[in-house]
Amino acid sequence: MNSNLRGDFTLPGEAGHEALTLRLAETWGADVIRDSDGTKLSPEITQAGYRIYSTICIIREHNAFAELHPETQQQSFLCSDPVTAEEETVRIHPLDGYYTEQFQLNDGPDAMPYWEVWDRTAGERVSREKWQWDGEKVTVTGCEKWHRYTVSFLTWRIWEEINMYNHTTNHWTSEHLRQLDPRHPLAWDYLTGWLENWCRENPQTNVVRLTSLFYNFVWIFGEDPRRRTRFTDWGSYDFTVSPAALKAFAEEYGYELTAEDFIRQGKLQATHRPPTPAKRDYMAMIQRFVAEKARALVEIIHRYGKQAYVFYDDSWVGMEPYGEYFSSVGFDGLIKCVFSGFECRLCAGAKVPVHELRFHPDLFPVGLGGLPTFMEGGHPEKDAMDYWLHVRRALLRQPVERIGLGGYLHLTEGYPAFVDTVTEMAGQFRRIKQLHQEGAPAALPLRVCVAHTWGKLRSWTLSGHFHETSDHVLIHINEALSGLPVDVRFISFSDILEGELKNCDVLINAGQAGDAWSGGDAWKNPALTAEVTRFVHEGGSFLGVGEPSARDGGDTFLALAPVLGLDLDDGSYACHGAWTFEPVQPPFAICREALRKDGRARLTAGDVQVWAAEDGIPQMTMRACGKGRAAWLSGFSYSPAAAAMLMRLLLALSGQTAEAVPMADDPMVEAAWYPASGTLVALNNADTDTETEIRWPGGKEKFRLKPLETLFFPLGREEK
Repeated sequence: MNSNLRGDFTLPGEAGHEALTLRLAETWGADVIRDSDGTKLSPEITQAGYRIYSTICIIREHNAFAELHPETQQQSFLCSDPVTAEEETVRIHPLDGYYTEQFQLNDGPDAMPYWEVWDRTAGERVSREKWQWDGEKVTVTGCEKWHRYTVSFLTWRIWEEINMYNHTTNHWTSEHLRQLDPRHPLAWDYLTGWLENWCRENPQTNVVRLTSLFYNFVWIFGEDPRRRTRFTDWGSYDFTVSPAALKAFAEEYGYELTAEDFIRQGKLQATHRPPTPAKRDYMAMIQRFVAEKARALVEIIHRYGKQAYVFYDDSWVGMEPYGEYFSSVGFDGLIKCVFSGFECRLCAGAKVPVHELRFHPDLFPVGLGGLPTFMEGGHPEKDAMDYWLHVRRALLRQPVERIGLGGYLHLTEGYPAFVDTVTEMAGQFRRIKQLHQEGAPAALPLRVCVAHTWGKLRSWTLSGHFHETSDHVLIHINEALSGLPVDVRFISFSDILEGELKNCDVLINAGQAGDAWSGGDAWKNPALTAEVTRFVHEGGSFLGVGEPSARDGGDTFLALAPVLGLDLDDGSYACHGAWTFEPVQPPFAICREALRKDGRARLTAGDVQVWAAEDGIPQMTMRACGKGRAAWLSGFSYSPAAAAMLMRLLLALSGQTAEAVPMADDPMVEAAWYPASGTLVALNNADTDTETEIRWPGGKEKFRLKPLETLFFPLGREEK
């Protein structure tokens, strides 16, 4: 098989549309056909000579069992909306404002000991003697007038969230699917028996595609459609809780968790907040539990001669690919839906034999952003190309084995431009994969370490897709880094204290004050500040973006202000004179659209070069510090031009040159060179014809690129 023409493509088939399925399988060069949520494969499809993926979400589609054994359903803690006490007695209906088709109160004997009432104004828990539950409302007595009170309580989750989303967004009309908790022994026995039976009855299946595992990311719906999403976090563990889990935790760790460990003043366990020691312990327990149970499922699948792939979205919580226990499960493949380059790198670096990207848009009428896709007003071919522009630059740096789509194949009828776009993308993917097979692309010996609270566990992500965290500076930095010819690793602040900076040339810290990415209280540890200071003074480089190393209570707002020569004024400098400056032209073009004005920025040293400023306020600075360098950016918003600026800034910080890799004069053009095959790949990120000169090791040439073109240009093979 010519890898440039066929293979490495997973097609979503659909019974009732057999002719379309087989025609598009031929057009797109598919070697695998899969089912999707809400679709089936007919014998005409399964017997057509293709490998077959079958989709299983192990914890849902068991409504009959859940109705017989409601105690096996999944649970979560919720917190009522605050009620202000106008008298000494307050009455609170816990579920007011929540979507009651998603949640049902759990006031059973195992659950009630975990219910709590809080005086949020005073920050104190109300003693159990002062409140009563009558099955409808909580009555709190002895209240302080004008204080705000909440109830923390356990609920059953009675509608699986992905099914709920598709009902409310894509107008599904099937029954509302429930979800089982594998921690309940009765549920676990049922699920393993069900999987055994399924494997026996589906001999046509080659790969069992687990739509993740047991616990969904947190997605809490509200009753009011004006605030349908009350809370969502793709990295939260809030949906793993149950009285059984809490008891197991107490037995293992020797201390008990309470509702407040999860509610956290109503903010819940958002990934963007630095974790408490209790949260770290709880996450570790859940990760071990998920790995143990997942390993048992994989063993069942393997006994029937099938492979087990896992879809890293939906119910993925506890199985992070860069976590301590993921590799112990024994998955044969990892599938990741991708909107961005950093998601591509997240998948590509996981330790599994096969990595597969599920391209977007999904074949659904409405996209995840709520806009029309395969319906009137939609332009799926444009959506597909927009995502591909992000993904292709990451694929140039690190390969994956497969690509594919998901959803309802019949929706492609009437959208020939989409079919053509996918055909083009598949061809480019196969050529890129073939280049990697012949030899790795040229890269710089430049080691970039991104430091945040989560370190390796959250490599190449924050807590979800680009659209989930689009306003956070670090996700934009991750996106830019995903396509650059540098070695990128993610480390924690603990890693820094344990000596990991010996493997680093440029250290990046980016985020907002107090969040998990900037670090918050981690920077109150003088040993951390001292270690980074030593690293820079002895020749390393530091790049801070936004509010790096910010913490309360120090002599400076940014702990690394003495290294940067710059601080952010939290009001402490109201009476202090500021250093004046004249902006200095940097050795590369500035993408000013990537930066933002922060009126708090002020120099604290006179030897800082200001490379960009607006209205007299620094936006980009560079400083020599000992033998090293330190730079600061007021913000960073991804664009091809911003990525080009970041590349040149990393070179300036490290003192390296770009001689080993190709570089284009036009920032809208990126390039990669594959010495073993003698091929230059140039990406035009502009939607216009673009002319640019590209220099690579040993030569340079002018190119004229078509709009959004991926150009493969032979240069001659590397001499052995």
